[in-house]
Amino acid sequence: MKTELITNISHDLKTPLTSIISYVELLKRLKLENVEAVKFIEILHDKSYRLKQLIEDLIEASKASSGTLTVIPMPMNYREICIQCLGEMEDKIETVGLEIIFIAKEQVCIYADGRHLSRIIENLISNVVKYSIPNTRVYIDIYEDNNKGIMVMKNISSTAINVDKERLTERFVRGDSARSQEGSGLGLSITQSLTEIQGGIFNIELDGDLFKAKVSMPLWKKEENEEFQSHKI
Repeated sequence: MKTELITNISHDLKTPLTSIISYVELLKRLKLENVEAVKFIEILHDKSYRLKQLIEDLIEASKASSGTLTVIPMPMNYREICIQCLGEMEDKIETVGLEIIFIAKEQVCIYADGRHLSRIIENLISNVVKYSIPNTRVYIDIYEDNNKGIMVMKNISSTAINVDKERLTERFVRGDSARSQEGSGLGLSITQSLTEIQGGIFNIELDGDLFKAKVSMPLWKKEENEEFQSHKI
């Protein structure tokens, strides 16, 4: 009932918001001479799109935590999907001058839903872009351990992380309550829920300003899958 309520309210909010965004876009096309008016329109543009993203994150967080999202797992190369996500977010990474140190085996075959896994990786990269010290290194390791395919992403936070690691995956919680950066505080909560609905495990480790996120997914085992399919038939 909570999921349905949140979804319905969010859709009701999106309808007027879509109109607001459309009118703001029309205003941006006008050649206004008033400098202050142009400035205000840019603020309206940024804030309306932030609200749109917040509503979409809220819907996804609600569905993911309630287990109502469809999961279609299949074998995939952990390394390749991570490289793809890094490529799609290359501009954002370069904007803050981050250097990605990527260490991975050629073939770490996991059993996961590609759409949800991509969102997990994108959330973690977005978190790194928002909160890392500019012009520092970010380490991404992918390896196998104990029948799991594991991705570890490490970065140095630009501000002190003054929240316990257990609370960082709660909704609307950020590492520094005084931060003014844009963000919904839903990213890590969504990441944890999306990992768990695929049979994976999401962990966070803090060591001073070092932030380490770890996503463990089931390894693909051809023999077990063939046995499962034969029983299913």
